[in-house]
Amino acid sequence: MARKEKRKKRDDLDMETTVADMNVEGFRWYDPNRKKGKQAAPNLTKQEQRALMRGAFRAMLPMLGCIIAGMLLVFALAMLWLS
Repeated sequence: MARKEKRKKRDDLDMETTVADMNVEGFRWYDPNRKKGKQAAPNLTKQEQRALMRGAFRAMLPMLGCIIAGMLLVFALAMLWLS
């Protein structure tokens, strides 16, 4: 039973995804003729670009609020300590 589970885990392992291009000059498997698989940038309308940027800023907003609140807290403690 345990052997079947180990085999299943190996089957689920993704061996096709490239994390880093290992076609580097100097390695014995270097192939100068191999083309890099560059993907074209998606064609977005201005409305979609604005929505994308708005979503990115919304995702960053809570962290920015925490940073500003922490700076204000440090400033207030410094003012109390120095007065």
